[in-house]
Amino acid sequence: MKRSMLWSAALSLFLAAAGCGGGKSTTESNSAPTSGSPYDVGPRAAEAPIAEALAEKGRAIFKVKGCTACHAYGRRLTGPDLKGVTQRRTASWMEQQILHPEIMTKQDPISRALMAEYALQMSNQGLTPDEATAVIEHLKWLDDSTGVVVQQAAK
Repeated sequence: MKRSMLWSAALSLFLAAAGCGGGKSTTESNSAPTSGSPYDVGPRAAEAPIAEALAEKGRAIFKVKGCTACHAYGRRLTGPDLKGVTQRRTASWMEQQILHPEIMTKQDPISRALMAEYALQMSNQGLTPDEATAVIEHLKWLDDSTGVVVQQAAK
């Protein structure tokens, strides 16, 4: 019994670490599904050009929806630090996490690991797909404007 609990804890820590990055340069496209998530396959969100007008709209949505209550940029709050998230994740994964967090924590290995690490499920803010895209553009802008270079987990 204790052995299976130990293995479960070790697996949870491994998945959480794999979801947070560390090791591989983000200048390479991460097209191989290393996380096990069907939404996190392909180029990272930061690899696409930033839509400036959408980024500004996303900044306003991020503020109005109260995302800053759980998320910060450059430090951990009750939710994950968002610094470098667009270089760790695909736009598809980010969109699904924003639009359907309650489904993602049940079906997606990255979301499950984050929920295990933070003991908190992201709340569904009721955003539309267009609003989610705008928030992603805002996060891309933040990563680009600060010159963030996040190392990916080695394969």
